[in-house]
Amino acid sequence: MESLRLYLRSLSEISDTSWEILSTTLHMVTFARTTCLLKSGQVCNSLFFISKGYCRAFYDKDGQEVNTSFFFEKDIATNLNSYATDQPSAYTIQACEDVTTIQFDKKKLLKVCEQDPQIALLGRKCLQYIAAKEEKHAAIYKLMTAQERYEYIEDLYPHIIQRVSLTHLSSYLGIARETLSRIRSRRM
Repeated sequence: MESLRLYLRSLSEISDTSWEILSTTLHMVTFARTTCLLKSGQVCNSLFFISKGYCRAFYDKDGQEVNTSFFFEKDIATNLNSYATDQPSAYTIQACEDVTTIQFDKKKLLKVCEQDPQIALLGRKCLQYIAAKEEKHAAIYKLMTAQERYEYIEDLYPHIIQRVSLTHLSSYLGIARETLSRIRSRRM
């Protein structure tokens, strides 16, 4: 829980009293590798702070899995659109390793936000951070070539290249696995 507390403090100030109130709404949930945190078609009612392991978000497009995001330690995994609108998720979030999370339940979180303005502010900052991260990710697909996307990931997020399978990474970059292999060999 301490890593979550530090993460939240990086977003906004949270007093000991507010933390105590917030912590009553949290619980630890573990997911075995390949287990889904959220399935396509379900409404997302949780935020998952990743304590250990990583997971991926993917769409099923005509039987092909298209990876759109990875969530590692100290990330929050969620479907922001589904969470905000109560509409079914268009994608799945799946554990790629055994994953330990701290789950924020939406209903409980909304109740404590009504009671404590500091928690409400923290919640808004957290959702803004997630939205900004998603926007930044979308921009690299609009502005960069496949090679530039790989170099960007390699330079700024080397843990993705080290931990994610080539199949998932190539899907995430929007290129064929063979193309990814050629890009990687040119970089070495």
